[in-house]
Amino acid sequence: MDISRKLAIMVFSAVPAIIGGGIVYHFFGSFTQVIVYEILLLLATLGCISR
Repeated sequence: MDISRKLAIMVFSAVPAIIGGGIVYHFFGSFTQVIVYEILLLLATLGCISR
């Protein structure tokens, strides 16, 4: 996988991080759950990139 495709995957993952973080905060009302969500999203993104 070339570097441009890896960067595109990271940019594509930024949208769920921003929108999803707001949704998670709305439902749970705490930043702890948002941080857990962001870490899970980061791990999934790194898993896709490392292939």
